[in-house]
Amino acid sequence: MKTYSRLTLTCLLLILVVPQVDADKYLDEWKQLNAQALENYGAARYGVAAKLAEKQLAIAEKHLHEGRVAASLGNLALYYTKLGKYAEAEPLHKRSLAINEKAFGPEHPTVAGDLSNLGSFYNEQQEYAKAEPLLKRAVAIEEKTLGPDAWLLAIGLNNLALSYDKQGKYAEAEPMYKRSLAIKEKILGPDHPHVASGLNNLGQLYREQGKYDEAESLHKRANAAWEKVLGPEHPKLAIGLNNLAKLYRDQGKYAEAETLCLHSLAIKEKALGPDHPNIAYNLENLAEIYAKTDREAEAEKLEKRAAAIKAKPR
Repeated sequence: MKTYSRLTLTCLLLILVVPQVDADKYLDEWKQLNAQALENYGAARYGVAAKLAEKQLAIAEKHLHEGRVAASLGNLALYYTKLGKYAEAEPLHKRSLAINEKAFGPEHPTVAGDLSNLGSFYNEQQEYAKAEPLLKRAVAIEEKTLGPDAWLLAIGLNNLALSYDKQGKYAEAEPMYKRSLAIKEKILGPDHPHVASGLNNLGQLYREQGKYDEAESLHKRANAAWEKVLGPEHPKLAIGLNNLAKLYRDQGKYAEAETLCLHSLAIKEKALGPDHPNIAYNLENLAEIYAKTDREAEAEKLEKRAAAIKAKPR
């Protein structure tokens, strides 16, 4: 949700700042692969995007400037993360960061993009002690170099807020979520998918604090925007549906929660496959719903499947 925005703009920024020393033939091919990969990423075809990015990286490493190599590494790392290939993604993020720090210095917006991507990667792994300093540094760079209303700053604020949120630091997270959302709405309008991501995150924060009315309104608005723009079978909508299911579960509205959770699970399994790490979140949510409604055998079966997915090496 968050990374696609950062991914696209980081790539565009690199294209603007890297000197034009690349051979035209290979550069054109690189750009074509980049555009195709981004298109497939936006359509949640992550495996296709990764294959294209692997070709893109091979061309960059053999024929192009290091800036193109860094952009290719960052892209491929994000695609691998979406596929649950975490072991492959981390060194690519780190290598991209090292190249850009050497090329641009420690306080360039491109470096901030790499820091935010790596920090977000650690957020997904629940390694918040690693994530937080990277995300703080990214936000500081963006605020200093781009100003208070920059799009990249909105992404950095959101990612840092998410790190605080997952650690239960709600007082620190809320103003960052709100500031990020305000910047996004100002730039993109109220129904953009990236705005929906901000609404979803703030809704999650309110649910975790028991502010159910505020949370429900935000989740419904986010889901409506995702469905309108991305369609009814996109994984981002599935995430939003599962989050709304959690809200209803917490309120004891188990029938509504189960329906949403099953719908979300069906979308994810179709788009991502049955063993993707994100499937485990739905299975755990559904298991909790079943446990609350005296269906212990069904709940146990789902819990075992979720645990098996999480245990798979990535």
